[in-house]
Amino acid sequence: MNYKETVNWLFNQLPVFQLDGFFKYKLDLSSIKSVCNLLHNPQNNFKSIHVAGTNGKGSSSHMLASVLQEAGYKVGLYTSPHLIDFRERIKINGIEISESYVQSFVQNYKSYFDENKISFFEMTVVMAFDYFSKSKVDIAIIETGLGGRLDATNIIDPILSLITNVGLDHQEYLGKEITQIATEKAGIIKKNKPIVISEFQAQIHEIFVNKANALNSDLYLADKKDSSGFLTDLKGSFQKKNINGVIKSISVIKGFEISNQAITKGLLNVKKNTGIRGRWDVINNSPKTIIDVGHNIDAFKENIKMFNKISYAKLRIVIGFVKGKSFKEILNILPKDAEYYFCQPKTSRALDVYKIFDYSKKIGLNGNCFSSVTFAYKACCNDSFDNDLIFLGGSNFVVSEIL
Repeated sequence: MNYKETVNWLFNQLPVFQLDGFFKYKLDLSSIKSVCNLLHNPQNNFKSIHVAGTNGKGSSSHMLASVLQEAGYKVGLYTSPHLIDFRERIKINGIEISESYVQSFVQNYKSYFDENKISFFEMTVVMAFDYFSKSKVDIAIIETGLGGRLDATNIIDPILSLITNVGLDHQEYLGKEITQIATEKAGIIKKNKPIVISEFQAQIHEIFVNKANALNSDLYLADKKDSSGFLTDLKGSFQKKNINGVIKSISVIKGFEISNQAITKGLLNVKKNTGIRGRWDVINNSPKTIIDVGHNIDAFKENIKMFNKISYAKLRIVIGFVKGKSFKEILNILPKDAEYYFCQPKTSRALDVYKIFDYSKKIGLNGNCFSSVTFAYKACCNDSFDNDLIFLGGSNFVVSEIL
């Protein structure tokens, strides 16, 4: 199989949460342990930092990788999901895994994956571990997929764990209450290994403290005073909280020499060093057009804060959701004076656009619905003037179809 055929096989033949949701996502560690054993446990051959959280874990992971790169280290980075190309998930110093490596890896273990029903996510995780091990990285930043306790990445023994924050998302299996979700995130805390918490949340902080105490793990709460004066090229007021957690993490890890200059340069060159996309990205200046992959209520609260900091004649929002998201809760907080272009991304998980549109009319939002992201965005552009503001979001799938 060539690369395109290999990727098609990955998405069409294996359980894929990104396409099909909860029913295709395993919450069990036995399979990932078995396939890692087959490969002689490559995850044990490099140092790692484990990152979890409802919002900010992707940005924080990329910040950490960028800072460590600027400090002169060879840094692996595993994140999910991807926006355009599968290879975005696995990088070393910002360079994506090669097509040939993906092809050969799948070809070598395809029969085992088939026979043992290894999930898409489990397979990508072990591919990353194998790649980082063979490439002899100095350290790898490993982002959880969902939750933490039973996430496939949670077989590593990191030198540090970082939890960015906890909000209501993926409640269908992480739990309905924020305390339940926090307990799942706390599952990445390891015995005798430090844990950093980016944001103090009174309702759940005790959960982290109790878990850390039970495992004899030092817990560090990020403080904005520690990160005062540091800036990042990732836009959005919410990045300040991510910087706090990153700075605290850097101060805690041992065995790495990281200067203030490396921290400063790393935070200011996250996009250049890692290739991250979709975090309050400006993709056009006339009219100003912004994309963001945030897809839960907390993310949209931050987006609204950003809207209020920008001058524009008319706010136009292209938005679509996947099933399982609290879309009504999100729509209820969005600006009433904006013009909406409701759309349905190309995925079996997409929420019916007419369901979104019908509810939007009930709460007084102005707009129309479109059968695709492309049609919605085209209509939005046709309606817009240079001094308008266009925002596209609600789902990774919406953003990926624009890029």
